[in-house]
Amino acid sequence: MPPLSPRLGGPLLAIASLFTLAACAPVQPGLPHVGRAQLDLPPGDWEVLGRRDEVIDVLPDDTAADLPTQMTAMGLRGPGKDRPLLAVLLVQTNSTNYPRDTTLWTAPCPQQQGVFVEDKAQGSPARIDCLRYKRRADTEDYLAKNRPAVAQWMAMNQATPTKPYSHVFFRYATNGGAIVTIDALVDQRLVRPPTRDNEAFLRAGRPVLEWGDKMAQAARLSTAMMDGRLVVPPFPVAPPQ
Repeated sequence: MPPLSPRLGGPLLAIASLFTLAACAPVQPGLPHVGRAQLDLPPGDWEVLGRRDEVIDVLPDDTAADLPTQMTAMGLRGPGKDRPLLAVLLVQTNSTNYPRDTTLWTAPCPQQQGVFVEDKAQGSPARIDCLRYKRRADTEDYLAKNRPAVAQWMAMNQATPTKPYSHVFFRYATNGGAIVTIDALVDQRLVRPPTRDNEAFLRAGRPVLEWGDKMAQAARLSTAMMDGRLVVPPFPVAPPQ
């Protein structure tokens, strides 16, 4: 499984860091781990699809230690003999809680036609806070063009959700050296309620944006938790039983 480097999803520059994690929560051994974090997932038939360790090269090389991270991929299976993949979550976090030097980051979060983009860091060189949503991520080679490492991993591991599927992407990084990257590829039946008229169609995109915002809040909070607890919110529409 190839690495899911932030550099493959856009230029990413780190310059030295002090990584402090203050809050603490009880450890739950049953939760899946990704690096320093625990994934608290919504109800459903989840399984680990793969893991990958990666070291992010940080600058300047003569003073900063590289940043070890881990990626874990979780898959939500649907009912039936085939157990289709309804969602795939690829989460990347710091490998450890070890203190780091002060870190500066640069990563683009540009506006893009057909993509909802929210950059709460507003291009800050000290942190990243980028949320992106593409309603139809299974068309026009969207992933191959925008998240090539994710597209390559999905192809190599035959881990493509049922079509049509959406893509919610969130990346958060602080000047204390914390980083969380989430790629959520989700069957549209879980994020867009059925529509029967024009008014309902116009409102259909709101639930997934609210879901992405909740996931972003959970990711930010996880960087301040000693156990890295990342509570993924339930999907707007419950998975089929």
